[in-house]
Amino acid sequence: MLIHLSSWPEIDARLKSGDALARTVVVPIGSNEQHGPTGLLGTDWLCPEIIAHDLEAQNDAVIVAPTFNIGMAQHHLAFPGTITLRPSTFMAAIGDWVSSLTRHGFERIYFLNGHGGNVATIEAAFAEIHAEWSFSDEPMPFALKLKNWWDLPGVHGLCSSLFPTGHGSHATPSEIAVTQAAYPDRIKTADYSPQIAPMGPIRDAADYRARFPDGRIGSDPAQASPEKGRQIIDKSAAALLADVTAFAAETLPALD
Repeated sequence: MLIHLSSWPEIDARLKSGDALARTVVVPIGSNEQHGPTGLLGTDWLCPEIIAHDLEAQNDAVIVAPTFNIGMAQHHLAFPGTITLRPSTFMAAIGDWVSSLTRHGFERIYFLNGHGGNVATIEAAFAEIHAEWSFSDEPMPFALKLKNWWDLPGVHGLCSSLFPTGHGSHATPSEIAVTQAAYPDRIKTADYSPQIAPMGPIRDAADYRARFPDGRIGSDPAQASPEKGRQIIDKSAAALLADVTAFAAETLPALD
């Protein structure tokens, strides 16, 4: 079930259905930022959305929220099209999403992330929420989970086998392949050099642009293809179902 394509009575009925996954919601979360000369700007939010929607299309018991598509991308601001939130804004927005969803009865909020730069701030937002409940001396009536899509069981191994060299850490052929599989009419090509981009630290926007002029880090995205992307989506969706199902089955302890 996709929340944004459902009516409120449908969501209300699902929450009251007693289904194992009825009170669990997957939130695709990412970033809108440059992904080299051939990657779509939406790559980091498109990948988790594509995987979550693929799973939902196979199994309507999985509930998927609208995609949280703007994240922490300040280091990419030297490239046009990048949009970012400040850490404090991002944390506040995550808190509001959690408060909104839990108010209606969702008890498991599963954030499927597509941008490594989001991780620290999402975890900090979780820590703030946990601190609020810790001070209240009441049992927290919901649970939060963060998972990067590439960390789902078996996904990293598949990507390593598909791209043994030139995978890198940004504008990777694996993430670009996922978007190519979902949007084959949006495949981009470009000449770039060196074939495999350099590696290095990530700091502010000006430093990033100077170190990585075309936006890539350690990657050769020309290796991507829709066929490889389809393999990655299939592996990721299956692993996501197993992980979300296990999360939904967790028992929330109550205070004595």
